[in-house]
Amino acid sequence: MTQRWYVGIDIGGTNLVVGLVPEEGGAPQGLRVRATESERGPDAIVTDVVRMARESIRDVLGVHHTSEILGVGVGSPGAVNRSTGRVLESPNLGWRDYPLRDRIQELSDWPVVVDNDANCATYGEFWVGAGHDARSLVGVIIGTGIGGGIILDGQLVHGASDAAGEVGHTTVNFAGRRCACGNYGCVEAYASGPNIAARAREGLEAGAESVLTELVEGDLSRITAATVYEAVVDGDEYATQVMTETARILGAGIASLINTLNPDAVVIMGGVTRAGDVLFHPLRGEIRRRSFKVSAEACRILPAALPETAGVVGAAGLCKAALEGRNG
Repeated sequence: MTQRWYVGIDIGGTNLVVGLVPEEGGAPQGLRVRATESERGPDAIVTDVVRMARESIRDVLGVHHTSEILGVGVGSPGAVNRSTGRVLESPNLGWRDYPLRDRIQELSDWPVVVDNDANCATYGEFWVGAGHDARSLVGVIIGTGIGGGIILDGQLVHGASDAAGEVGHTTVNFAGRRCACGNYGCVEAYASGPNIAARAREGLEAGAESVLTELVEGDLSRITAATVYEAVVDGDEYATQVMTETARILGAGIASLINTLNPDAVVIMGGVTRAGDVLFHPLRGEIRRRSFKVSAEACRILPAALPETAGVVGAAGLCKAALEGRNG
């Protein structure tokens, strides 16, 4: 029997990840990863991902001799027009109004579908990951910023201008910290990776004592979210306090989403999940405190099951949905 595959491409600010996903869903095969190096420009990145896709196909078809490639799904950071396949603006990559779908199509032999990378990661966790048994799900992706995706009754919500799912810009303090988006008090302004680090530095500069200072040899500018996680693992009281506060801020934002959308699950993605119960225990507590009881009881708060490949899997799954005439 012929095995049918979709190519999944995840274009990130740091890495490009490409793999083949079975039509029925599952772990990517023939996985390829390389640094993005966005300064080389979009055409060089397109050349890379098409080459990586061909290498993946060669590897997989070498094992599965009777195989068929059905299409290519691509996740890109930034604002994406799905109908044209253009990346309207991607600050992380420095792209503006770039015809991503058409450029990949010119170099490949298959239909190409483009969506936002956070939508792809959310759909990957919904299709075969932590939320595979949910009908409605919110994905929260914590990295340099905080992105997300929303799935209601099995359908990915794109919104009127393909901009739905910006969960990081839920306001938790109308007079709070200034966010990169220009607003004040967004969840992202407190709980993204760089802002976790910034809050930790501010406390140290105000006199807090912590092993963090030793970990960066006194140079507080070197503190990152990963440094905070490391200190948490070491049992540092101040770093644990920073992470607990982060969890409560996230919980306030997520509770608003739960009260509005009433999902079966919220899946938390990104490196912050490495904090484990230090994050999830206060996060779940804050959500219970702030959500309607009936909504909170129906919703599971889950760590991602596909930490490295959700974007690839989801891009392939959304390509499959689009080519079958479904929303995803």
